[in-house]
Amino acid sequence: MSTFTILLGGDLIRTPRLDRQVEGSRVIAADAGIGHARLLGLVPELWVGDFDSVPANLPDDLASVPRRTFPAEKDQTDGELAIAAALERGATSLVLAGAFGGKRADHAFLHLALALRLAEAGTEVLLTSGAQEGVPLLHGTAGFDYADGTLFSVLGFSELAGLTVSGAKWPLNNVEVAFGSSLTISNEVKSRLEIALGHGRAMLLAHPYPLRES
Repeated sequence: MSTFTILLGGDLIRTPRLDRQVEGSRVIAADAGIGHARLLGLVPELWVGDFDSVPANLPDDLASVPRRTFPAEKDQTDGELAIAAALERGATSLVLAGAFGGKRADHAFLHLALALRLAEAGTEVLLTSGAQEGVPLLHGTAGFDYADGTLFSVLGFSELAGLTVSGAKWPLNNVEVAFGSSLTISNEVKSRLEIALGHGRAMLLAHPYPLRES
């Protein structure tokens, strides 16, 4: 398996779990995502974008990363272009670091939708901010290693059928979920989480890093 970490411009915190997820991967930065390279102690092999939001005072090793420059007016986001570059280089697994939050909600939504499309085409995808993780749910059964008490939701991108959730505070057994329903929001892991999906498009969104009270 060839894993690439794509550094995107959203929110990111460094955690031991994230360090393990990116360890040994190849790295490509998308425009402002280069700033996360300093946080994670990584040096990308390629920096992609229109470079309209380059962080100030980059250290020499990051400022000198090879660039692939695109015009500001283009048909793809910098993140999508960085993902395409990783696929060109043989990526079979992607960690999209900085996929959530940031200044552009439309970009965060795109990352979720794009991850689903990539997963359906056979590429393993993890979206992460360090605090939150997103994993596309394909038809069939998948298991997850989250600790007891981890908050999670299943986000439906369509109507869902044959959804079974076990190892959770509120289990579900072969249910149908209407598009836009909140039925699958805010559950908790109890023992080993397993999710089966018969039909539809969905994303698991989990909070492996403890939420802090505001």
